[in-house]
Amino acid sequence: MTARMSFGISRVAEKRGYFPVYRAHEVNHCPGCGHSQWLVGRISAECAFCATALPIAEATSSSYAAPTRFVTRHSAAA
Repeated sequence: MTARMSFGISRVAEKRGYFPVYRAHEVNHCPGCGHSQWLVGRISAECAFCATALPIAEATSSSYAAPTRFVTRHSAAA
């Protein structure tokens, strides 16, 4: 077993490098200034002190990454 496998680091994450995200229900310190007060939206959180914006981890998961599809169905009776 390699060190990478023992720590649970995938090859994709290893190539991507450091990727800070805002995690709900955890203490999040700003990578820009170190404070921990955030203005949280639906897909991003912004530091209240220096305005550094981070994506929200839950909003960037693969289940939300797919583009939204709008389907219109017209009835034949109209």
